[in-house]
Amino acid sequence: MVDQQTDVALNQLCEPALMVSMHGAIKLDHAGYRQMAEHGAMVVNSFELSDRQVMFPNDATAILAYHAKQVIAPRGKGAASEQEMNDTSTWVKTDHGWRCAMHTETPIDARASSNPGLA
Repeated sequence: MVDQQTDVALNQLCEPALMVSMHGAIKLDHAGYRQMAEHGAMVVNSFELSDRQVMFPNDATAILAYHAKQVIAPRGKGAASEQEMNDTSTWVKTDHGWRCAMHTETPIDARASSNPGLA
């Protein structure tokens, strides 16, 4: 994503794949993902993952949960901003390797992250 190599990202996605963010739930085929990645309003400039956890409910499914800090900016403009998210991804083992079937992003409220009792 940071290097804007859409084909590399597409090789890691099921078709279709689900994504849930603060904008709602969407189902994307590869053409829809390509449109979003190459022409969407925002781009990811950098990201950092931490607090990674993984579980395998069976031999062909992996569920990941992690904390993400990402810097995003409007495509073609300055004004970058940092976001913090709690993310999950569900990966399935296919004949072509591991592919992401679903990804979720939950924004972290700055007040809640400084006081876990509020979350």
